[in-house]
Formats: sequence, structure tokens, C-alpha cells
Amino acid sequence: MKLHTLKPAAGSIKREGKRVGRGEGSGKGGTAARGHKGAGSRSGTSTKRGFEGGQMPLYRRIPKFGFKNLNRVEYAGINLDKIQTLIEEKSLTSIDLSTFIENGLVSKKELVKVLGRGEIKAAVEVKAHAFSETAKKAIEAAGGSVVLVPTYKVKAENA
Repeated sequence: MKLHTLKPAAGSIKREGKRVGRGEGSGKGGTAARGHKGAGSRSGTSTKRGFEGGQMPLYRRIPKFGFKNLNRVEYAGINLDKIQTLIEEKSLTSIDLSTFIENGLVSKKELVKVLGRGEIKAAVEVKAHAFSETAKKAIEAAGGSVVLVPTYKVKAENA
């Protein structure tokens, strides 16, 4: 190794290009590479996302179809067979939202809907935000009970 062979580690030096607006001799003086006149040459200029210089933007050129309901409520579905395996593994008599979260079936912010695939053999109390009709009938037929958890929190009135 000699002094003339030393160089910085790869990726440690970032080239920043030529400094603009530092006089004519720099090669980027005058308009500072902003061109002449127009909004882009002024200070404080910015364009919105998707702006294509006045051309009709891509998101407006593409045809749209269908319907998206803004009030749709998304549920994380949990089937009866998953609940049955939980009961067998953990020997539970009551299953609530915290049980689903602890076992990694849903995340904290998700709403839970119990669906009817599979069968349930044990009498168990299940608490969730929603139930399908088949799941409800199956749980009650096995001797269990269904408890609906409200999907929103009611604000306490100042009295």
C-alpha cells in the first residue's frame, strides 16, 4: 500500500454536481440552470404530484370503472376451524379480541368477523365485532354463546 493508491471506501463519497448560481465562470451562473422566465425559474416553485407540464396526467387519461364505497367496513375473517384449534391448544372457555391478537390471528386495529368454515365442538363464549349467520348457529348449536363487541367508542358526555 502506498500513499498514491489510497482512496475512500466505495459509496462513502457522494458527488453533488456543480454548484449553481455562483457566477458566470462556474458554468452554471446567470439563470442557475433554471431556464428563462416562467414559474419554474422563480423561487418557491413546486408542482403537485402527477403534474406532467400541463399534459393531461396519467391518472386522468386512464378509464375508470366500478364503485368504491367510502363507508365500507373491512373485517379480518376468522373461521370456526381456527377457533376450534385455539380451543384445543389452549383449552379456552372464552375467546375475545385479545385472544385473537395474542395468537397472531389479527392485529390490534383490525375488526374481527367470525366466519362459518369448519365446525366447532366445544361450548365457548366468542366475542367479536361481527358474526356470519352460519358461524352464529354453529357456536350456539355447540352450546356456546355469541357476544357482539361495538365497533366504535361512545364519547362520554360532559355533565
